[in-house]
Amino acid sequence: MDSHLTERNVEELDSEIETQNLRKIEAALFLSGRFMTLQELIAITDINPILLKKLLADLEFKYKDAGITILRQENTWKMDIAEDFVEMVNKLATGASEFTKAEQETLAMIAYKQPMKQSVVIKIRGNKAYDHIKRFVELGLVNKKKMGHTSELSLTEKFYEYFHLNKGDPLATIEENEPNNN
Repeated sequence: MDSHLTERNVEELDSEIETQNLRKIEAALFLSGRFMTLQELIAITDINPILLKKLLADLEFKYKDAGITILRQENTWKMDIAEDFVEMVNKLATGASEFTKAEQETLAMIAYKQPMKQSVVIKIRGNKAYDHIKRFVELGLVNKKKMGHTSELSLTEKFYEYFHLNKGDPLATIEENEPNNN
């Protein structure tokens, strides 16, 4: 009876691991928004190549009749919108984003330079940044603390949660994303 119980536990564990691996692959494909090679998926998910190919085939089948699909080109995969919904999604995609480009640039500057004086932000970004800062404070993304004639701006915990970042992780800089010229 113990061996039967053990076999069942092994099957349950295998099923949980397979589900977790499928979720890893889905997350990687969803977030990348581009075709990914098998090597990229292996590096990101840490799933062995044979199992990864099987799970990718399972995902292709799973999304066969869904609103999204797994596309395959040679040895690359991508999660995308199902062909019959592309027109609808394009209408949505051309709508207004949550933050304007100017707001995104102001928030990025605060995030990169924090803590930062509001007067410096205004000097660099212009008077419209007052409205941006006000909105960020209202949304709970930025702390604003009075310091003399200006205020000090810093990120809140909600900022990190909102953008799915870890507080201790350094924010990416342009230099880090530029290719090496060695």
